[in-house]
Amino acid sequence: MGEFADSRGSSEGEKKMKSVSLEGEKVILVPYMKQHVPKYHTWMQDPSLLQATGSEPLSMDQEYQMHQSWSQDPSKHTFIVLDRQLVVEFVHGDPHVEGCCMFFAAMVGDVNIYMNDLDDLQMAEVEIMIAEPKSRGKGLGKEAVLMMMAFAVKNLGIQSFRVKIGDTNEGSLCLFRKLGFEDVSHSDIFKEVTLELHANSDKFTELFSSIGNPVTHA
Repeated sequence: MGEFADSRGSSEGEKKMKSVSLEGEKVILVPYMKQHVPKYHTWMQDPSLLQATGSEPLSMDQEYQMHQSWSQDPSKHTFIVLDRQLVVEFVHGDPHVEGCCMFFAAMVGDVNIYMNDLDDLQMAEVEIMIAEPKSRGKGLGKEAVLMMMAFAVKNLGIQSFRVKIGDTNEGSLCLFRKLGFEDVSHSDIFKEVTLELHANSDKFTELFSSIGNPVTHA
């Protein structure tokens, strides 16, 4: 993954980052492409997912517009999470090909980072969603978050991570606390907990070593 280091800040480097895929033991992370939008839109019709992610329902046209905005924003990186067990074979590039049914069947969620803290350019906010019930409870969310954080540290210069989670979302709170994130604040107004983890912590080093060396494709 070192070939992509220090690429943030140049348009060519940002474009390269947006085309990277990561292959782990349980998940494959691929760029969020236009072809993924219909299934993503279907997920976001679920009221429970809207509540868990703090999202508003969008029309299909609005979803395509949102995808376009994300794909052009250097401060945001989104990967679609594929459940590796559901993938018959993985050849880099296939997830982007329209009609590649097995890859769309293997779509189970997404993982995002937002680099929008103007006071700390080395801080990124993390979000994870495993939308497909059949793929929950298998450790996919944990591996996807770890791979995303490792990618951000190695390639984007990120040193600290933050999550904001609804205070009734026990599943997500449990996941991130197990990953070593520590509570830093609670908002009574937004009813959410803010947690943070620093990349130089012993816990992060331990977690990073636990995922081995994910394969990077560009």
